Amino acid sequence: MGSVAVEQRNQAATCYVGNLASKVSEELLWELFTQCGPVEHVFMPKDKVTGAHYGYGFVEFRVTSDADYAARVMNFVKLFGSPLRVNKSLQDRKVMDVGANVFIGNLDPMVDEKLLFDTFSSFGKIIRSPTIRRDSETGTSRGIGFVHFDSFEASDMAIQCMNGQFLCNQQVSVEYALKERSKTERHGSAAERTLAAQMKEKQERERASTMPRR
Repeated sequence: MGSVAVEQRNQAATCYVGNLASKVSEELLWELFTQCGPVEHVFMPKDKVTGAHYGYGFVEFRVTSDADYAARVMNFVKLFGSPLRVNKSLQDRKVMDVGANVFIGNLDPMVDEKLLFDTFSSFGKIIRSPTIRRDSETGTSRGIGFVHFDSFEASDMAIQCMNGQFLCNQQVSVEYALKERSKTERHGSAAERTLAAQMKEKQERERASTMPRR
């Protein structure tokens, strides 16, 4: 199933599937995703020594529309108790992470990734599936989650509106997440905002340059 090289796959018709439980196999993914359309290939990267997969895989469909459909209907579907994270494979390359990353604390154990998405997507575009830190053995929530927006306007609004509000009858704290490998520095700095604005201007110039002239 995973013998086809990456460069030979139809990336536009391929879905990334993450947060896979250890017992999920390529055969099971194939069977699950054929409900969305004919599947061409399934590939799950594995450790060469142990043979265990890394918790994610790729599903290639015959046509792009089936991959689009799978990304919509299969995201957050639970498999062996773990909510799947399903995105179009090309999506993460097209959308840059500008640092508009939000931390949500004091989450009720009943809050799952889908509820986070449904709640926070009202403030702006979320560029990757929300995550909740869970106990590696039991899968129970540790009470903290993360949401990544495509703009600081969206993350600012989410923090302003949701900090101190109740989610599943529990008051949550919402603020900018700590930067990776830092215990004190948080996202949302002036430098990040300036860089994000420059990136946006560059993308707009590139988009304008590719538009047909009359």
